[in-house]
Amino acid sequence: MKFRFTVSTVFFVLLAGAAFAQSWPTKPVRIINPFPPGGGTDAFARPLAVKLTISLGQTVLIENQGGAGGTVGATNASKALADGYTWFMGAVHHTIAETLYTKLPYSLERDFVPLTVVAYVPNVVVVNPKHSFKNVKELLDYAKANPGKLNYGSAGNGTTHHLAVELFKTMTGANLTHVPYKGAGPLMPALLGGEVDLAFDGMGTSATQIKAGRLRPLAVTTKTRSPLIPDVPTMQEAGFSGYEVTTWYALWAIKGTPKEAFDRMYAETVKAMQQPDMKQIWDAQGATIGGQPPAEFAKFVHAEIEKWGKVVKDAGIKIDL
Repeated sequence: MKFRFTVSTVFFVLLAGAAFAQSWPTKPVRIINPFPPGGGTDAFARPLAVKLTISLGQTVLIENQGGAGGTVGATNASKALADGYTWFMGAVHHTIAETLYTKLPYSLERDFVPLTVVAYVPNVVVVNPKHSFKNVKELLDYAKANPGKLNYGSAGNGTTHHLAVELFKTMTGANLTHVPYKGAGPLMPALLGGEVDLAFDGMGTSATQIKAGRLRPLAVTTKTRSPLIPDVPTMQEAGFSGYEVTTWYALWAIKGTPKEAFDRMYAETVKAMQQPDMKQIWDAQGATIGGQPPAEFAKFVHAEIEKWGKVVKDAGIKIDL
């Protein structure tokens, strides 16, 4: 059977696409956050959802689905209907997961389409004040003199909290014991209560505790110092040449999401992040706004998968889900 495409057929298709663009969304939109409430992802997802609710004219809900280093929520999102009403707010952790887990039920590059980075956030080496360490060298000296005695908390296996320390261990020979939690939210009370000794935490969740004196910062992991804690050196300034880690959070669409919904979501997300009150929220977290075009973000995701794949290989880590 042959199909004939007439001028009227083409016009109908274009008209239908235009109608979808104008009508979407017609019901609430959900963004799956694969971590528990109170973590770094929430710190950016929730203010963004408020702005998108206003600009899209429909409620945008944040749905927390924590577990397994963010892979439970990612798995569920990958199976969602690609109708423009489910989005995924993941992080750099998900580029790590691609090589860390032996049997990942989804593929970040196959099952999702990158939209844009929402925020870049430095990690910060923080310790519970019960310890006397004033800098990373003192921490390292103690760790080497007392192998396995210090433990570090993470937001879960495969998160930057985890791999940032594994990179540090590979570079220095430090022997630190890993204690994974189900997100940065549950990690913080454990760190404040002394259940774990230290963390290479995201600035977004540690900034308030640092200012209150409940955590002591030793170094930031980015190339430059953070304006939130300008007196705290970078890891490179602290004597660890070549060490650099940045956490980032981003939005993905489910593969097959209609282009009209994808394009509008991108436009409204970028517009929201440029608003002065949003910039203040980002600044308070020590974060830099993203917003790069989807094609550029896709290249970045691929490069991050390769970069962290090497770290995973060098550290000799593999995890079964």
